[in-house]
Amino acid sequence: MISRRALLVATLLALPATPLLAQAAPALDGYDPVAYFTEGAPRRGDASYSLDWNGQRWHFASAANRDAFAADPAAYAPQYGGNCAWAVAEGYLAPVDPEAWVIVDGKLYLNANRRIQRRWERDIPGFIARADANWPGLRNN
Repeated sequence: MISRRALLVATLLALPATPLLAQAAPALDGYDPVAYFTEGAPRRGDASYSLDWNGQRWHFASAANRDAFAADPAAYAPQYGGNCAWAVAEGYLAPVDPEAWVIVDGKLYLNANRRIQRRWERDIPGFIARADANWPGLRNN
């Protein structure tokens, strides 16, 4: 329930009165992060199987996938907060194409597009090391 004060502030500031999380686009553009591991391919999730985690709403293709994610989100969530792995290695944040992905050592990495992914694949261990080093400084941006 939204308080009168929140509604008044939202009206005065021309902000939406409903929580931003409810209005934001789902994580991974609505793709199911568990499907990358269980099906070996990206698969669109369904809003009826959603879960809020880490400040984002995640969609899943099934209740089983949602429950697996809920039990161990770190096992399925993409690295670097779902930002482009190559961009993080280069020192900045960039959105991803859920179709440009790879699992390395049990972790899901996404890239901005397939062209960037091909560049990233030239030195995956090197880019992961650089991204891991850069991520702490970028994660709060």
